[in-house]
Amino acid sequence: MTTSVRFDVRSNVAWITLDGVDTRNSLDRNSAQALVDACDAVDVDPSVGAVVITGAGSAFCSGADRAALGNLASAQPHEAYEALDSLYRAFRRFGEVTVPSIAAINGAAVGAGLNLALSADVRLAAEDALLVPGFAENGIHPGGGHFHLLERAAGRQAAAALGVFGHRLTGASAADTGLVWDAVPVADLEEAAQRLAEPVARDPELARALANSLRLTTTPPCAWQAAIEVERARQMWSLSRPR
Repeated sequence: MTTSVRFDVRSNVAWITLDGVDTRNSLDRNSAQALVDACDAVDVDPSVGAVVITGAGSAFCSGADRAALGNLASAQPHEAYEALDSLYRAFRRFGEVTVPSIAAINGAAVGAGLNLALSADVRLAAEDALLVPGFAENGIHPGGGHFHLLERAAGRQAAAALGVFGHRLTGASAADTGLVWDAVPVADLEEAAQRLAEPVARDPELARALANSLRLTTTPPCAWQAAIEVERARQMWSLSRPR
């Protein structure tokens, strides 16, 4: 089954919800494109001043769909490139949405799902949510700019601990390291995200200017794309090698 993407607006705050409880909100090409479409909807609605992404059920996003990943092992290089790019494009698009963005991490964020959370400007997490790199432990090189996203969120040591050594964090411990802004009980997470988003969202024009300035002045514009290209070939190699 494919994860669907729900979209609604609450008091100038757009909510994007990954809804695929049976797949723990994993991403395949269809759901990745639906996420891109939701981001497009945010950008063209002048009444929206912030966006929150979260997951339905007990997971935030369990990463790339396992069947889709399995197919890459036997795919031609150009097919594997395009398949991976469709996933990268989804969380890259969320990271470039024109309003300030929040990831409300309600449960497990694994692999590409962790990348999606890291693409947000601010992350809030349920105290018992799990943040799991999930690449190396499964014999896969990280992709999508994983090391870059970890480093910009919490520094080089965090990028090494999670991306190289595969360390896992709960939402509470992620708040201690700075990987998330705050951790709250899961029952309070949506309210906390809405409360954080609403003040800036009331002035959508200013909100968009603030988001643009934040990203232009704190991260070199080409850094994420360069990181994606560095990791892409090694991820493709790791998926196709005999094991």
